Amino acid sequence: MKKGIILYQSKYGATEKYAKWLQEKTGFARMETKKASLSDVLPYDTIILGGGLYAGFISGLNFLKKHYGKLKDKKVLVFAVGATPYDEKYIATCKDAQMKDELASLPLYYCRGAWDDSKMKPFHRFIINMGRKMMQKQKDPSMASMAEGLMGSAGQAADWTDESYLAPILAAVQEGT
Repeated sequence: MKKGIILYQSKYGATEKYAKWLQEKTGFARMETKKASLSDVLPYDTIILGGGLYAGFISGLNFLKKHYGKLKDKKVLVFAVGATPYDEKYIATCKDAQMKDELASLPLYYCRGAWDDSKMKPFHRFIINMGRKMMQKQKDPSMASMAEGLMGSAGQAADWTDESYLAPILAAVQEGT
């Protein structure tokens, strides 16, 4: 595999867990996005950026938005980690909203994360509860199923992280090497 780096932004640990697994499987360097600079990333051929998915926003993606002009000749992959079950339509909507213009051609992968109300900041619990209510009111069945997936975890801890979610990312890394 070519030399690469995994950038990640993790609020509660699930994205960091996936970044560590990727590092073990690829031998790539790993760094928190908020500590990374363009000069840290430029020497690498492959850049994998992972971030938590919060209300449709991928944390850490601003790094790519800011620097993509200088990174566009590299292999760049993005993954989002969220608590909801995988829903192709929702992920496509998130990508369309977040990854516009030059970033639109980048792949977006999804890895299911974890949930622990006791570790969440009150503001995040409030936002998530509002999101649940909004999803339940949607006429779109996929939104209702996502709300059910979150409702089942309310008030308890759940960990859906699984290394198998990394298979398509690893395949993309190996492609063309």
